[in-house]
Formats: sequence, structure tokens, C-alpha cells
Amino acid sequence: MVTFSILLPFTPARPEQVLPFAALVQWSSAHRLWQGQSVHVEPHQAFAYAAASGFRIPVGTGVTLMPFRHPYEAALQARSLAVATGHPVVAGYGPGAAVLQSSLLGAPYASPLTAAREYLTAVRGLLDDTAPDLAGEYVHLRNDLPPMPTPQVEVGLGVLRPAMARLAGEVADVAITWLTPASYLRDVVVPALREGAARAARPSPRLVAMVPLALAGPGRDPADLALAGNAGHLRLPHYTDMLRRAGLEVDADDTVAGARALVRGRAFLSGDAAELAAALDEYRAAGVDEIVLNVTGLCQRYGVAAALAELETILDGVTG
Repeated sequence: MVTFSILLPFTPARPEQVLPFAALVQWSSAHRLWQGQSVHVEPHQAFAYAAASGFRIPVGTGVTLMPFRHPYEAALQARSLAVATGHPVVAGYGPGAAVLQSSLLGAPYASPLTAAREYLTAVRGLLDDTAPDLAGEYVHLRNDLPPMPTPQVEVGLGVLRPAMARLAGEVADVAITWLTPASYLRDVVVPALREGAARAARPSPRLVAMVPLALAGPGRDPADLALAGNAGHLRLPHYTDMLRRAGLEVDADDTVAGARALVRGRAFLSGDAAELAAALDEYRAAGVDEIVLNVTGLCQRYGVAAALAELETILDGVTG
């Protein structure tokens, strides 16, 4: 059965800004609170703050960027967060854009797939107390974490295209997607996940889809909301390539037209509560296990209070 979660729809400047959304998860039908990478308040610390404030809820990082931390630190942070919250944690990772890799590492990964394979293998081994001994192209690790009882930590991989999906099928507990239409997940991502899992003789990982959406309303332009929440993604080559594979006509040099394409191609959903529920059901039918409601664009245009109200209404429509 599919579960519904929510994404923190902004980058917090202070940890207390997370609390209303943590409260929504605690007191509603939402399953988990997610936060993407932040260079303001770091996601692990924001969630730990929420737990210390009384909101001990399931959380997910989707996705934090591999160049920011060594796998040992990543595993330690994820496990510590599971202890702090008292709930399972999804620790999602991704290589990030080539320009980010260059700015932090001196050069982009020659093979993002190899880097991700080594990274997730190291994190999973540390969490499983299997003392990984790696001398890879990108990860060197000859150490372990002292064993301790913790809630489950699932290791996730950010997935946009088939090769990364096949890798997730081999090594990840969770595949995490962003801005991917349901039809693209059904026709491209899910088959690739299954192919990778079969290659490794293991179950296919859970599939999490972060879906940007907004209720229709007077004066609301869906394309404007899509642009407000995704302008940066529409400029990145790995996103534009994925969207073109999904049949959307996007151009990194024209994000306004790209935002209109997101709406036409159902990568950004808009409609009344019933229409959104029907559109989200297409993700369930495509094989998604957890749908993450992303109202970032609405939050950018109308503020936090409007985003909270929007999430409550959408949750009532899909789970009530």
C-alpha cells in the first residue's frame, strides 16, 4: 500500500522553522517528513532539533550530496538521527551536479555510477556492522562503527535515469526520484530497478517519488508555481536529460517554457483535490511505494502558512 509523506518546502534558516511541518506529520496521516540538501540548517541537525522539541517522527534526507561528507560520517549521522528520533530513517544520497563535484573535489566524478556504488556500499556496510574494507576509486575505508541498537536506517539513492536506477536496484534499499512523471517511472525507472535487483539476486528497492504539485485556485498559474519550485532543476543537465527522456520539451536556457512543459507533461500536478488524488494514483499504479508531497513552488509564492494549509487539504484528499 502506498504511503504519503511531505517535503519541507523551503530551506530553513533556523531549526525552529521545521517544527510546524514536523507537527503536521505527527498529528496527520503523513508518514514521514523529508528534507533535501541544505547549506543553511543541515537536515540531520534540523531533524534532531525537531526530535528534541518533542516531535519524534520518521524522517528522510532526500537527497544529501556525497561530496559534502565521507561515507563514515554519513553513516554515523544517519544512525545518530535514528537514535534521536526513535524512528526509522531513510538516508538518501546522490552525487550532485558535475559543477558541484568540481567545486568541492577538484574535478567531477569520472564515473558517478562507480562513486555512488562505492559510497552506498560503504554506508550500508557500516550500518550493518560488516566492517567494510574498501580501497576504491573514490572511497577508502578500513574502519567500522561500534555496534549499537538503533531503529532501521534505509540507505537511499537519488535516481533520475536508467543507469542509476539499475545501480539502485543492486545496492540501495530505497530509490528516490524528483520531478519524474508517473509514466516515466512506470516505463523507465521501475523496469531498470527490477533489472538491477535481478542482477544482484535481491528484492527491488522501495521507490519514493517526490511530486511537485499545487491545488488549482483563483489567480494561481501552475506554470508559475512549477517555475518557483524547480527553476534550478530546469537548468541542470541531468534533469533536463531525464525530462527529455520522459517526452517533455525542456531547454536549460528557457526555464519559463520548461515550467510550462512540466505542467503539460504531468511532472508538476495541478487541479482540485479530487483531480490531484487521481493524478497521484497514477504514481501508485506505476509502482511507487511512498509519494512525497512537494509544495515548494506554492510556499515560495504564498508563504509557509499557505503551504501548511495546502498539505493538510491534499493529505485529506488522498488519505481521508
